Amino acid sequence: MQIATHTLGCKLNSAETSAIAAQFRMRDWEITQSAENADVFVLNTCSVTSNAEKECRQIIRRILRQNPNAFIAVTGCYAQLRPEEIASIEGVDVVLGAKEKFNLFSHITSFEKLPAPKIFSSPIDEATEFHLAATSDTDERTRAFLKVQDGCDYTCSFCTIPLARGESRSAEIAHILSEAKRLSSDGFREIILSGVNVGDFGRKTGTSFYDLVKAIEDADAMSARIRISSIEPNLLTDEIIELVANSQKFCPHFHIPLQSGSANILRLMQRRYTPDLYMARIAYIKELMPHAGIGVDVIVGFPGERDEDFLDSYHFISDLDISYLHVFTYSERPDTKAIAMGSRVPIEKRKERNAMLRILSEKKRQDFYRRQQGEVVTVLLERGVRTDPISAEIHEGYSENYVRVGIDAIPNDAELIRVRLGESTGEFVHGELLETLTYRNHELLLPILQ
Repeated sequence: MQIATHTLGCKLNSAETSAIAAQFRMRDWEITQSAENADVFVLNTCSVTSNAEKECRQIIRRILRQNPNAFIAVTGCYAQLRPEEIASIEGVDVVLGAKEKFNLFSHITSFEKLPAPKIFSSPIDEATEFHLAATSDTDERTRAFLKVQDGCDYTCSFCTIPLARGESRSAEIAHILSEAKRLSSDGFREIILSGVNVGDFGRKTGTSFYDLVKAIEDADAMSARIRISSIEPNLLTDEIIELVANSQKFCPHFHIPLQSGSANILRLMQRRYTPDLYMARIAYIKELMPHAGIGVDVIVGFPGERDEDFLDSYHFISDLDISYLHVFTYSERPDTKAIAMGSRVPIEKRKERNAMLRILSEKKRQDFYRRQQGEVVTVLLERGVRTDPISAEIHEGYSENYVRVGIDAIPNDAELIRVRLGESTGEFVHGELLETLTYRNHELLLPILQ
């Protein structure tokens, strides 16, 4: 029997899809990339935007055109929020909510097409268990995303995640260390600590995210470098920044959601920080790690965002010493406070603001790349090779501070390499190969640059 999977949305979803696939693998199912040949197709959905929901429906219909006999199971955030909508799509067999996501085999014993869809969905306040999960970002198994936290207790006025994933909860530190060591032993050279709100890790069990990163920093038999995924600015403490600054494991790279540089819009969003606090976080990172890469999430077109609010946000971001932006256009989501707010921003104005920030993001990225010229960094290579009209082949990867680097020629078995950064092509920075780094007994023979 064969199973195919598809993930929409975040890397956390990808890790959970991998955990679901592992349940099939344990029962001697074969994992296939071809949905046309699969007996079962599992779709893990997202509901952050209306486009994510639309894509979910399109994928299901496409799979059924290719493979009308496939058993279709749908889970994820959209499945928790709108199970009846998914069940109404012709050909769907089972819909699993947040609590039931990892319990497909408890509900289904025979994966034959059903005459009518079944919905297994509980109220979100019953989703209290934590399920550890990890996945590779590519088939080549270079980087792994390790889920350490799930759910969120925040009440941001634009967000449906608390309704889709439930309360904040996390794994035991000992379990995370065991899984991280396994991933490192399996050959992953980078592990990204992932979650819905990773900075909230452990709060309900008397530990903290700092306790987790300190335990990982002190752990033996772990050769992989560690990267922190998105973390809220109010939860990114001085001691976390200081640990990363002095670490030989943690990458000097942070992704810190801002959403808006306007104090007025942050209040409407019900965010838990001010522009001044955010600026202080960036300043302290750069004081200790001038070379650190910093990514920022921003939302444009939030209800009530006047021209002056957007310009406040634009100029605030322009003054920040950051590396790149992830720009999102506000999308009305059912069951959020924001949808009832007045003063909606016209769609065309939202698109204009998005375009302006994307241009600013590229300027920030290229300025960051220029300042890295001449620096020596460690690059984790990806297996894909792009064809360059001049150099024929370019091998690519990311430095520890999240510079995308292209190398003309590398040894065939290289994974981590040390390079000197040259000029930017726009898409990546050319790197001059200095040496290949090797491992012995899980220890990197040459230290990661800090």
